[in-house]
Amino acid sequence: MLQFEELRLRLEGNLPEIEKLSEAIGLAAMKKELAELDMRAVEPGFWDNMEKAQAVTQRAAKLKDAIERYERLVTEYHDTLTLIELADEAEDLSLLEECVAGVEHVETESEAQRLGTLLTGEYDASNAILTFHAGSGGTEAQDWAEMLYRMYTHWAEKRGFTYKILDYQDGDEAGLKSASIQVNGENAYGYLKGEAGVHRLVRVSPFDAAGRRHTSFSALEVVPELDNDVDIEIRPEDIKMDVFRSSGAGGQHINKTSSAVRLTHIPTGIVVACQTERSQFQNRDTAMNMLKAKLMKIKEQEHLDRIEDIKGVQAQIAWGNQIRSYVFMPYTLAKDHRTGYEMGNINAVMDGELDGFINAYLTASANGTLGYKE
Repeated sequence: MLQFEELRLRLEGNLPEIEKLSEAIGLAAMKKELAELDMRAVEPGFWDNMEKAQAVTQRAAKLKDAIERYERLVTEYHDTLTLIELADEAEDLSLLEECVAGVEHVETESEAQRLGTLLTGEYDASNAILTFHAGSGGTEAQDWAEMLYRMYTHWAEKRGFTYKILDYQDGDEAGLKSASIQVNGENAYGYLKGEAGVHRLVRVSPFDAAGRRHTSFSALEVVPELDNDVDIEIRPEDIKMDVFRSSGAGGQHINKTSSAVRLTHIPTGIVVACQTERSQFQNRDTAMNMLKAKLMKIKEQEHLDRIEDIKGVQAQIAWGNQIRSYVFMPYTLAKDHRTGYEMGNINAVMDGELDGFINAYLTASANGTLGYKE
């Protein structure tokens, strides 16, 4: 039957990419390394050094997951191909929907694993810390910042990631002034690093009684969560610490005592805050890690030798040159100005359907084709 023949050809078109993926992820090398680690794990005295033993078992588990994920993809490919051939032979159209779903899943998983091979940066595998800032414009901009916050937390949930609120400052009437969350999951930073920048909203404002169209801006910062062994020296005299009472959208998870901490890096003017941990000391440690991550990222972007070389002007948010626009009126469209990727279903985008934008950015970045596109 024509429907099944077209599906079969579509599925078989993915086979070359699946076969190349084996080499791209280094499947043979991963299997060899896993066998060596498994041998080490059964050697006498392996657990005498607990720290090293845990590092070995964690690495082995990561390798095993990657190998099994690729092998599942290959199995799903062959299972779907067999189902299509059987359905075609039996001329059973009741299986068409299942066959289509199988082909789509193979394509999606193949693309996801291919993109994973592009995440080779030093911190790509790390958790990500996202900080949202409302632009000028009062309630309208603060509402837009909260919409972005919701969009990214929904994306994280769809991905199977978790997130933790680090700081949340309510808006004056609606929305938020600023907020920070930590997104936890493998390659969270690698996927989200391209989302940093200014995001532009065009809509008829619900806060304008005259029903006029407004343009609002909010900025998103994305930095990796740093391991404790990453050594970044910050002079104590360069830090101003303020303690305040926690507030905002943390619900029961926010400690209502005066334990929230705000750190200001005096030379650059960078401000970070944490209010969700149980004690002032925990909040300070978390805020310090956030500050180190922001300084590290600026240092790398500016190709500087030392943290002390960072100047305050480089730490400021520039409103304009937005990376992405979200238009609700007079038409509906979300468009990334660096890749040209766009999506007309704006409601799906705001509900966390961001993989198309993320995939386009990673591919363009790897190909060296990023550039501002109107």
